[in-house]
Amino acid sequence: MAILRRVIVDCGVYEKGRRREEKLGLEQAREASRAEGAFVWLGVVEPSAEEFEGIARQFSLHELAVEDAVKAQQRPKVELFGDTLLVVVKTICRPDSSHPIEVGELLLFVNSDFIITVRHGEGELSSVRERVERRPDLLAHGTGVVLYAILDHVVDGYGEVAQAVDGEVQVVEREVFSAERTNPAEQIYKLEREVLDLYRAVSPLLEAVDEIGEGRFEAIPSELDDYFRDVHDHLQRVTGRVAGFRALLDSALQANLTQVSVRQNEDMRKISAWVAIAAVPTMVAGIYGMNFDHMPELHWRYGYFTVLVLIALVCLALYRRFKRVGWL
Repeated sequence: MAILRRVIVDCGVYEKGRRREEKLGLEQAREASRAEGAFVWLGVVEPSAEEFEGIARQFSLHELAVEDAVKAQQRPKVELFGDTLLVVVKTICRPDSSHPIEVGELLLFVNSDFIITVRHGEGELSSVRERVERRPDLLAHGTGVVLYAILDHVVDGYGEVAQAVDGEVQVVEREVFSAERTNPAEQIYKLEREVLDLYRAVSPLLEAVDEIGEGRFEAIPSELDDYFRDVHDHLQRVTGRVAGFRALLDSALQANLTQVSVRQNEDMRKISAWVAIAAVPTMVAGIYGMNFDHMPELHWRYGYFTVLVLIALVCLALYRRFKRVGWL
């Protein structure tokens, strides 16, 4: 039991929508949950196989579902093992723009007698428990209400992260099309990685929530179908928004690459123009540096000044020409 206390964050028994005041051990809570109109909500954090074994034995969890809960490398899904429903969701957290998206995993074992939440990484649920306990009218419907409240909380988190990412995408777009000579390619790639993580969490959950909302599972009473459909609608909006981010970032990356290519071409034109202008005095100096005895105007009194003026006129003519065609 000492081992279990390290991973169990809360264990509450609920009867007719209200939590029982006394604190019960795991065996007592399981026994109390068998009463009519009662269930137990057990919160577990990052258990090892040995730590979760006692819980699995007490609640008769399927070995395959237990393996999923311990490894915590599942995609969002919903599976039925006997009369216990396993729901897997990804939790998303982003403290601020300087930190990348942190992805956690939440596995929910839902039965008419109990709901067990197994959390890995981000996704603390104390606020959900407090919010649900303030609604005994809903909580009287059983464990399905807890599942709805958790999914609603997770999807709201998706929306908050999507809102933050939206602001950064707009900043990147302005930077790409600004007059400043910047290259936000690294920032675009970073955002694309975060958007991909968000999409992998959100998109597969659509099918799972849709299955729950269609009333396919006995653990979820039909009175809650509208609530799950509402979560599904919110999830659809977030999914569409995230898909839009991917398209916008792809376009921004292509536009940025085009901008970089155009700037490089402009730089090459400028360099070529200045090289052409510099070639005139270089050529004249090269010719008169041959040191032959019979070169034209070699001993003329004004020859040096005439050559300098000629060089300046030719360079000026080239400069004006390149300026006119936009190379300088």
